[in-house]
Amino acid sequence: MTVHRLPTGVDRCRNRLLNALFGADRAHWLSQLKSVELRRDEVLAESDAQYLYFPTTAVVSILYTTQEGGSAEIAVIGHNGVVGLGMFTCRNAQPIQAKVQSAGHAYRLRGSVAKEEALRGGELLDILSRYAQTLHGQLAQAAVCNRHHSIDQQLCRRLLVGLDLSYSNELVMSHQAAARLIGVRRESVTLAAHRLLDAGIIRYRRGHIVVLDRARLEQRACECYQALQRQYDQLLPNCAVAATAAPGSFVCASSLLRPAVTRRRHVSNATAAAQDLRGVVREGDVAKREWDAAELT
Repeated sequence: MTVHRLPTGVDRCRNRLLNALFGADRAHWLSQLKSVELRRDEVLAESDAQYLYFPTTAVVSILYTTQEGGSAEIAVIGHNGVVGLGMFTCRNAQPIQAKVQSAGHAYRLRGSVAKEEALRGGELLDILSRYAQTLHGQLAQAAVCNRHHSIDQQLCRRLLVGLDLSYSNELVMSHQAAARLIGVRRESVTLAAHRLLDAGIIRYRRGHIVVLDRARLEQRACECYQALQRQYDQLLPNCAVAATAAPGSFVCASSLLRPAVTRRRHVSNATAAAQDLRGVVREGDVAKREWDAAELT
């Protein structure tokens, strides 16, 4: 990981959650953040995290690992979220790993600063509490999707999620990597990918998937994709950024997210709100166990 100090006047507000925070107090948050470059396959601590990471171009997979060494993705975080919410709970022995899937840029906030700000009950706690609920939704949806939807549907859903967190229609993802993320055999993913290839929906070359027809890809995906999008928009309406925006077209908080200031949700009791955040993360642990049980049956 490479760490850089933010240059004076930096204006790279590509993380949706930071956009909302910047709208409240841009100068304060810029002074607390460090700019970091995350390497592919770099492991970021989750349950015992010392930092919060706000990805801008990097994509991080939250993986659940079985005793036999197998793993599957239970959540994915990019410019729409934050990695490291486990710091708000007591340490646990859950086999969870936050691993960089796509190398790129992120902003890093020291855990001690995040906890201090959260105890104040301001904008940070409000946003993290709501985002934790969307993360819980991902965990629960992973259990349902793995149990009830076909590999073809799961692959389409995962490709769409990757597109939403990318800045092009090309994803760096091999069949083996896709199989690990979904939690199935590589051969099954290869067959599903060939069906998309034959239908003219994707183009594939070793380690790279190019989506040619997103509309048809959405038609083939399971309901989980749209359900999670709706949940995110409902819980974090002020953090929404057009998914199709090009990297150079991002508009920062001063114009796009001013409603985040004028319609701020005030937290009446900081301690109660912090307990609510811990409760949401604990509920996520229950969803992870349900997912694991589904794998064994």
